[in-house]
Amino acid sequence: QVQLVESGGGSVQAGGSLRLSCAASEYTISTNCMGWFRQAPGKEREGVASIYAAGGATYYYYADSVKGRFTISQDNAKNTVYLQLNSLKPDDTAMYYCAARVPRTGCSLYSMRPQDYSYWGQGTQVTVSS
Repeated sequence: QVQLVESGGGSVQAGGSLRLSCAASEYTISTNCMGWFRQAPGKEREGVASIYAAGGATYYYYADSVKGRFTISQDNAKNTVYLQLNSLKPDDTAMYYCAARVPRTGCSLYSMRPQDYSYWGQGTQVTVSS
């Protein structure tokens, strides 16, 4: 069965950086849609970034709140997706989840809805102090 295992969360001060990793098993990331979501206490789950490679091109989506600060990438040889978090703010504090869509369904370039993703990791906590 598909497994997504996140790592790399932690506690940092504002302005700091973290790199989150999501290792996938029983699922090939190289040709499928992968994403990162986050959920803060009392708030809805929010799509942060997605990545999808098809036809020789790679497509990205970023939430407005993270554009220019977060970068999603993937290492196909390791079957792992990364999320580089830079210039972190206290508002970035949340549980971060890796997610994957059903194979061969692609990614939307305009939004990320949790209901469009079928596979989820357990999450990794990111805490940013001011």
